[in-house]
Amino acid sequence: MQSKATNVADYLASLPEDRKTSIEAVRKVILANLDKDFEEGMTYGMIGYYVPHRIYPAGYHCDPKQPVPYINLASQKNHLALYIMGLYIDADHAKWFVEAWEKTGKKLDKGKACIRFKKVEDLALDVIGQTVKRTPAKKYLAQYEKALGPRLPAAKKAAKKAKSN
Repeated sequence: MQSKATNVADYLASLPEDRKTSIEAVRKVILANLDKDFEEGMTYGMIGYYVPHRIYPAGYHCDPKQPVPYINLASQKNHLALYIMGLYIDADHAKWFVEAWEKTGKKLDKGKACIRFKKVEDLALDVIGQTVKRTPAKKYLAQYEKALGPRLPAAKKAAKKAKSN
């Protein structure tokens, strides 16, 4: 469910207390481990952590007006969700994440980049913290560009220029 909130404080205030408590706990872990080049704000109706345009002026390849998304945290209709794009674009990182989570003994309800949970106790917060810390913005951007390859707008422009020469 996308929120109409325009800032994180309003988003949190709009949540039922039990969901708010869980989202705030995950948010605290993310912020404690987040590289300084990422920013927090509202993106896609969720709390977002992203590479701002001041660091990566080209923006998100799907919508260059948007910053490059890294993590989103949301209260959905039937669950809470943590979306970690780095798990989607880096298979080695995703493998490490699953193995580290399994060692905690907690059940992992995961899609490609989505971790679904009902309450904060369902999560391996230490693994989430390590995941965030393992990927500073510069490393994430390198993975992002590698994953996009020729679909990257800058790569398309360079290929077009090379072709015309």
